[in-house]
Amino acid sequence: MDEDMMREAADDKLINDAFQRLLDNYLSSRHRKKVDIITKAFNFARQAHKGVRRLSGEPYIMHPIAVAQIACEEVGLGSTSICAALLHDVVEDTDYTTEDIANIFGPKIAQIVDGLTKISGGIFGEQASAQAENFKKLLLTMSEDIRVILIKICDRLHNMRTLESQPANKQYKIAGETLYIYAPLANRLGLNKIKSELENLSFQYEHPEEYANIKSKLASTEAQRHELFDEFAVPIEVELQKMGIKYVIKERIKTPYSIWTKMQNKHVSFDEIYDILAVRIIFTPKDREEEVNECFKIYVAISKIYKSHPDRLRDWLSHPKANGYQALHVTLMSKQGRWIEVQIRSDRMDEIAEQGFAAHWKYKEGVDDEYTEDENELNDWLRTIKEILDDPQPDAMDFLDAIKLNLFASEIFVFTPKGEIKTMPAGCTALDFAFSIHTFLGSHCIGAKVNHKLVPLSHKLQSGDQVEILTSKSQHVQPSWINFVSTAKAKGKIQAILRRNGREMQKKGEELFQEFCKKHGIENIQAATDQLLELHESRNREDFYQSLGEKTILLGEKDIDELQNKTSAGDVKGWRKLVPFLGRSKAKKEEEQQELFVVPEKFNRKKPIFIDDNNITQYKFKHCCHPIPGDDILGFIDGKHQIEIHKRACPVAAKLKASFGNRILDAKWDMHKRLFFDATIRLQGIDRVGMLMDICGIISSQMNVNIHRLTITSEDGMFDGSIELRVHDRDDVKNIMVNLKKIEDIKDVTQII
Repeated sequence: MDEDMMREAADDKLINDAFQRLLDNYLSSRHRKKVDIITKAFNFARQAHKGVRRLSGEPYIMHPIAVAQIACEEVGLGSTSICAALLHDVVEDTDYTTEDIANIFGPKIAQIVDGLTKISGGIFGEQASAQAENFKKLLLTMSEDIRVILIKICDRLHNMRTLESQPANKQYKIAGETLYIYAPLANRLGLNKIKSELENLSFQYEHPEEYANIKSKLASTEAQRHELFDEFAVPIEVELQKMGIKYVIKERIKTPYSIWTKMQNKHVSFDEIYDILAVRIIFTPKDREEEVNECFKIYVAISKIYKSHPDRLRDWLSHPKANGYQALHVTLMSKQGRWIEVQIRSDRMDEIAEQGFAAHWKYKEGVDDEYTEDENELNDWLRTIKEILDDPQPDAMDFLDAIKLNLFASEIFVFTPKGEIKTMPAGCTALDFAFSIHTFLGSHCIGAKVNHKLVPLSHKLQSGDQVEILTSKSQHVQPSWINFVSTAKAKGKIQAILRRNGREMQKKGEELFQEFCKKHGIENIQAATDQLLELHESRNREDFYQSLGEKTILLGEKDIDELQNKTSAGDVKGWRKLVPFLGRSKAKKEEEQQELFVVPEKFNRKKPIFIDDNNITQYKFKHCCHPIPGDDILGFIDGKHQIEIHKRACPVAAKLKASFGNRILDAKWDMHKRLFFDATIRLQGIDRVGMLMDICGIISSQMNVNIHRLTITSEDGMFDGSIELRVHDRDDVKNIMVNLKKIEDIKDVTQII
């Protein structure tokens, strides 16, 4: 009994200390001091969650306090949000309802709690369609009150910080979902610090070895970086002091996740990444009205000390990013011969860069945390999201992809013929621009004039282009358009119009088929449709009817023969009886697949599956990422209850983690270098006599590895080639690459996925 009392006393102290820290933080902020309602929310939540513990063993109430702490300290929200954060799990986990919250705390807090309750459970349940529905709810609630998503991001951040207590398959699901949805959302809302932490925590759980490797390399090169920074910063500081500017100059180090992403995308090693260090100058302006001019004055002063890169000046002052980010980025050549990016921003810009839209409220005197309507960019973005929600894709994955297009895009600035500026995602086309102005303009667009020159619909726009859209009433939406548009709005509108046209064609086709059947005395129309699907290689009935409507399928004698060759039971003659509606190759494939492991109903999804030399053929290895032993992998239970194996960093796996989180399994290798796998290495360097012999010597003689195919082209004294090898695992590939780099005149060795 004494032990229980001691534990209870320790819990009480832990809870009270955490709440006191939250109150102290709130009281030191610029928000109105509504301590009473926060204390009331805390006591209510404490009572509601009494006796419940998290997986980590701590009292459950510690989670809502931590979420409220993040909302207050790291996002800068006020009492309404703090109360909603404290209460966010009450309706979900206890008998209290949203009405109870409204009666005690008022409609505003209840509305936010209700929004958070709708999207709990990590957004996604078991079915993709239900998951997309939940995500729609999140976005709709968010467009009513942005605080819903801000608190949801705080909730996700605390879950990521305490992810250690979860089993590995849950870790991959939550980390994957975080990278796919929450980090881009945080970025879109300008929460840069939180975005970086979410990305790094996800990376740490998905690729622990690579994370540890980059961390240790960052630690070992720290002294070298400090030395570079000090040498670079001293002349700048002298100049800023001369100018009488109040400033802080900081080192900005690239995060492990962004270093790793660059290593993957550019196929480079850690040592080849030159922008790990950047310098940030944060100044306090003498006059708030003049802060943009002061940024440029600082730029002029420091570009006299160091030469600036002519193509790398980024002006986010005149045109802030859509998430509110403002700064001037300039790249300077240091005395050590290294390009270093310098970011110049005022203290206000810095706070908005770190805390996002929430920081805007800090610069509005006497405002609690009421969402104000003058955040134009944010409202434009929310309007776009609402448009996608008005006509979402029927497929959940398409829907998530459409949202992703809007979340991740970096911006360019495009001008209308009248000189108005429009922000568009980088990589967009003239057709995207047409749809962004109006659906009618997009659907009747025949081309455009970019900078007064005629261009096709698929022409990619550059920042600064002036665009005039050309239309014709005879022009209609074409299915091929979907292949080159890149914005969510254009994709959504084109698909909606095509679906509408398709439905009309399907109706027409179905009527034609009914007439055909009536004419030839066929009564069961549905069965007859299914019989002809294979004959005409149609995927489904809708496809078949649409083709009939569009006259790409014409019904004739062979169709009558097919229908009349069936027995009265509707069976197919001969060998097809064994496997209905499958060709010979498909039937053979089905028989082969019977050897695949099928997940039983009471399968423990928390335990990892081990892939060894004997059972490897029981799993499906997908071509999207070509995993081989040594890669970080996961399993996914597909619709047939068989297990697909993907790399954890695979883009297909990223969608699966975000949409089918409950079907993710932890997978580990248990191979013993008996089997061989394909791997391709790319080589570039200076051509010389004997180069090929040296390469083959390293691979075949020293490493004892079989070369499957070798392709090398040489031009102007340089060579570029690829070698396909048969290796046991990823370690073999690394060792071969290390040894190839030692060959004289080889300048670059990379692995092709």
